Amino acid sequence: MSVGTKVKLHLGCGKRHFPGFIHIDRDPWEHLDYQRDIKDLSNFEDNSVDLIYLCHCFNSFDDDDARAALKEWHRILKKGGILRIAVPDFEAISKAYLKFKDLKLVKRLVTGYYKGKLGTDYHRSVYDEATLKKLLEECGFKNVHRWDWRKTFHAEYDDYSQAYLPHMDKENGMLVSLNLEAEK
Repeated sequence: MSVGTKVKLHLGCGKRHFPGFIHIDRDPWEHLDYQRDIKDLSNFEDNSVDLIYLCHCFNSFDDDDARAALKEWHRILKKGGILRIAVPDFEAISKAYLKFKDLKLVKRLVTGYYKGKLGTDYHRSVYDEATLKKLLEECGFKNVHRWDWRKTFHAEYDDYSQAYLPHMDKENGMLVSLNLEAEK
């Protein structure tokens, strides 16, 4: 990396490639910089990363792994570094279910089902804003707040931070992704 270049990680990136990011995923995608478990970033030094972004993969960790991952990511972020995380928003999903009365519409958002190159993964955790904010703060993060996917570098990329019900109805639908940003 050249002097002044920001170090930005895209964890659990799957098939999505964001220019200028280091891409890390357990599945062997062609654009990866590192194929590894995103909970283990021991190849990065303390205080060496400016931004970590992950979208709808944190919820595949159980409670213990979630806490361990957050502590690891906190370790590698620089002071003032940003963790930007998106997970299914359990409160919004519940409201969508009550509005549409269609379990099929919301089921995969709660249970998950990701068939990756190395096997199938399911959601092991659910979050609402208060629960995820508290967990982030317990792991050393501060200034936790929602972020708007329309005001990010990746707004033109279709990822689950833009998840709406009915599917992709960004005009009239309900955003069902909980998008939080936290600072080290």
